[in-house]
Amino acid sequence: MRSIWKGAITFGLVNVPVKVYSATEDHDIALHQVHDKDGGRIKYQRRCEICGRIVEFEHIDKAYDDGERTVILTAEDLSTLPEERSREIEVVEFVPSDQLDPIMFERSYFLEPDSRSPKAYALLRRTLEETERTAIVHFALRQKTRLGALRVRGDVLMLQSLLWDDEVREAKFPALDEKIRISAPELKMSEQLVDSFATDFSPEKFSDDYQEELRELIEAKLKRGDDLSTEETFGEQPEDDDHSGGEVLDLMEALRRSVDASRASKGAQNKPAAKKPAAKKPATRKPAAKKPSVKKSA
Repeated sequence: MRSIWKGAITFGLVNVPVKVYSATEDHDIALHQVHDKDGGRIKYQRRCEICGRIVEFEHIDKAYDDGERTVILTAEDLSTLPEERSREIEVVEFVPSDQLDPIMFERSYFLEPDSRSPKAYALLRRTLEETERTAIVHFALRQKTRLGALRVRGDVLMLQSLLWDDEVREAKFPALDEKIRISAPELKMSEQLVDSFATDFSPEKFSDDYQEELRELIEAKLKRGDDLSTEETFGEQPEDDDHSGGEVLDLMEALRRSVDASRASKGAQNKPAAKKPAAKKPATRKPAAKKPSVKKSA
């Protein structure tokens, strides 16, 4: 694992040097586009719309366009921004951990102590654990000023970038404005359904079926020696059905059936497999002669 940058956590006069690592990685199979006729790879060129020439990346600047005017921002312009040059993870406040809404979490990073004495790192980690608080921080990464949450995960300090408040949309649905009446039996049956599915979360139980089947498909095509893309028959996809009409199942009946199906499924999983009878040893004596078969009358 390679660090993406170095910096320091700062609050008050305390300075904690750290290395920053990406905490997650993408395991999706990378695919590219090709021409269906000959399998040639499709490439995209950075072409100037004015002169028509292909432009090298070193001659590309960024710009802001408001619809009427365009302002070009060079690399030198962006380097003058104070936040871009900052290598500090500045703590602005400590808040109760349960006040953070998970919808605000974006990217996650591990922080490694980057000093000969990691005592300041360990002290900050222990303090956050004991107080059950999360540090809200400002930091700059990849040319953007970011808001972040500094919290503890196991023995490691974790930095999670947060969305800004105006980046989270407000959910306003007219259907929820109406007063919906939930009866006690409906609520009880719904709770029984939840209990039938209740368990402890184990992420290792789940896998990306799509990526696994995609990998098997690629390996099968490679084994057949398919160098170019060929037409594959995946079966016709059924048209979208109109679910607006037809039989509408009663809510209580749907809950009751779901509970019964869940219990039956769990019972089948927990039921021990029946033992197979032990195979009999073959007899050593010679088999008796077969009697002629006699047809029975109807």
